[in-house]
Amino acid sequence: MEAFWKRIREDAISGEGISSSDALTVLRLPREKMWRLLDVTEPVRRHFKGDGIRLCSIVNAKSGLCSEDCSFCSQSRGSKAEIPKYPLIDEEEIVAAARDAKARGAREFSIVTSGMAMRNRKELVRVGNAVERIRDEVGLETCVSLGTLSAENVAYLLSRGLRSIHHNLETSRSFFPSMCTTHEYEEDVRAVREAKAAGAWVCCGGIFGIGETDEDRVELAMTLRELAVDSIPVNFLNPVPGTPLEGRRELTPFLCIKIIAMLRLCHPAREIIVCGGREVNLRDLQALMFAAGATGTMAGNYLTTSGRPAEEDVRMIRDLGLSLREL
Repeated sequence: MEAFWKRIREDAISGEGISSSDALTVLRLPREKMWRLLDVTEPVRRHFKGDGIRLCSIVNAKSGLCSEDCSFCSQSRGSKAEIPKYPLIDEEEIVAAARDAKARGAREFSIVTSGMAMRNRKELVRVGNAVERIRDEVGLETCVSLGTLSAENVAYLLSRGLRSIHHNLETSRSFFPSMCTTHEYEEDVRAVREAKAAGAWVCCGGIFGIGETDEDRVELAMTLRELAVDSIPVNFLNPVPGTPLEGRRELTPFLCIKIIAMLRLCHPAREIIVCGGREVNLRDLQALMFAAGATGTMAGNYLTTSGRPAEEDVRMIRDLGLSLREL
């Protein structure tokens, strides 16, 4: 076993990242090996990213009314979840939400809309106006999650001051058809490639606990490596009543820690941002996500579920001897 620990440490510190077979071993480590695993992942995080932690925040700028049938999502077609449903909010509301996020300690703010893609030019311009104002008036890094944007629309938003495009693959290519039938996995891959080609910082990850296997988790990690994404958001299923997965609860805090650790070791130099579902799945082990390799987290509420008060996250980070990363 000592040869394994030495190998994964060296492969991670080299910047190359661990192999798919070692990633699978990490996910299958017994509980008593957790502290030994964290003894590897925390130095890797410090080596590449130091002790600064990124806080980001989002606004649910268009809620529900989605044509896609993603089984985990409360906004998807066929979902019976009781959630707000509304069209794109106005520019002033978006900017006001960004001001609130900055007051909570966020350094990055993302405008998120439901739907496969934003095709309405007026809506895109409204988002572009908000992006420019958030950058110039509020002073936050800007991100959007608007579905499968065309290269032309990505270029337009970058011209308005956008930094980051968020577009999750959600899970492995193998498991994706079990989760979504209304579009192909390659459409999402193409959107990520086009955003990278346009010069955007690309934030791309997935959601865990939706029925995927350990092999699926590793496959996703390797696809993200192939795409050379810049930041990896990690979501854990929070099964919302009224969705097809409302009764699914297969994650434990220890498994969540191992998933974060696996991603850190596969992507030693990338940002790993722990987002939705962390409160209900990590529970009292939330602070360990940073030792496992996380370099950031989402503060405040998510799309249709609530997070914990941002000041609690700020206190947790400072209590750990870490700091909030500034622009």
